[in-house]
Parts: sequence; C-alpha cells; structure tokens
Amino acid sequence: MITAHDLLVAHPFMAGVPDRFLDRMAHYSHRVTFHAGTRIFREGGRADRFWLIRDGLVSLDTHLPGRGDVVLETIGPGQVLGWSWMFPPYRWHFGATADTSVLAIAFDAAGIRAMCAAEPELGYELTRRLIEVVVERMQATRMRMLDLYNEPAAGAVPAD
Repeated sequence: MITAHDLLVAHPFMAGVPDRFLDRMAHYSHRVTFHAGTRIFREGGRADRFWLIRDGLVSLDTHLPGRGDVVLETIGPGQVLGWSWMFPPYRWHFGATADTSVLAIAFDAAGIRAMCAAEPELGYELTRRLIEVVVERMQATRMRMLDLYNEPAAGAVPAD
C-alpha cells in the first residue's frame, strides 16, 4: 500500500524536504480527485488549502472586465497548486479549474502553517519553494497580459 508519506517523497515539490517533516505533513494531507471542468477555487476566495498535482492539468485564470475569466497558465504533474494559503490575507490571487481529471494531494493550510511556525526550518523551506512558484506564476501572468494587450477584446471595433 502506498502511504501519504510515499506520495510526498515522490513529488518533485517536496524533493529534499527531510523525512521528519514529510511524516508530520502527511497528517494534514489527503488524496483528492477533480473531474474535468471542476472549479477548484475562485479568485478572491478563502485560501485554506493547497495541492500537489500528481496527474492531470489545471488552468489558472483571472477575471478581466470585458473579457471574463482568462486563462493565464496551465499547470500539471509535479507542480504545486496554490500559494496564497501561506501569505496573509489568505485569499486566492487567481482562480483554478481542472482541465482534465486531476489526481492530487490536498493539504490543510492552517495545519501546515502551524507546523511552519513551530519548525522554522520547514517554514523557511516551504516559503522559499513557494516564492519560486510565485515568481514563475507572475512571469507567466505578465507574458499572458502582454499577449492579451495585443489581442482585441471580443466584440471590439478595430480602430481606423
């Protein structure tokens, strides 16, 4: 039988995290499946969990006036979904929808934050890893916004 600890050890986001932390983190985790088309979370909602993607694809989106929900990036196996849970005010900065069936490991954010407060080494390590994710996602957002800036909005009348 594959344990929660085994799943954490196998995920690239957790590579190098000491086993003593993974054992404890496993207590705040559970396996989850999202069916294609499932809205996982909405921008502005309460960020109370995060996921390690094992299989499937998830689109990250933001709402743009006049354009609706715009996909900024698609993430997949080996990536982490959600970083807003770590930083106050714990609200999602983007939305997320499963593009395909998704298998993931879900974590209770409050439990992991409490672990990080009690174990500064873990807190530092997770914060460092999540900052890398934030930078990557912000760069992807920047590139997508530049693309959108060059595309006329649906129904827009071209300038003469």
